[in-house]
Order: sequence, then structure tokens, then C-alpha cells
Amino acid sequence: MDEADKERNREIAQNEAERQTVGDIRVSAWTIVFAVIAGAIVFAIVWLWLNR
Repeated sequence: MDEADKERNREIAQNEAERQTVGDIRVSAWTIVFAVIAGAIVFAIVWLWLNR
């Protein structure tokens, strides 16, 4: 394998790592949104239960 192939493989690996990071951030954002919504629902149910 010559030097050009090694450099090309390094670039491909770097691009793939960046793509993976973006995907991980997107999944984390959705997880946070889901947790906030679930927490709000639980809070509302408890608040309604205590103020009945």
C-alpha cells in the first residue's frame, strides 16, 4: 500500500468519525427532549394528584 492510499484511508476514517459524532449528538438531543417531556408528564400527574 503506498502513501497516497494510507492518506486517503486516514481522511475516510476522519470523515466517518465526524459523521459518527454528529449522529451521537443528534441521538443525545432526542434523549434529552424525551426525558424533559416525560418528566413534565410525571410532574403534572403528581401535581394534579396532590391538588385534587
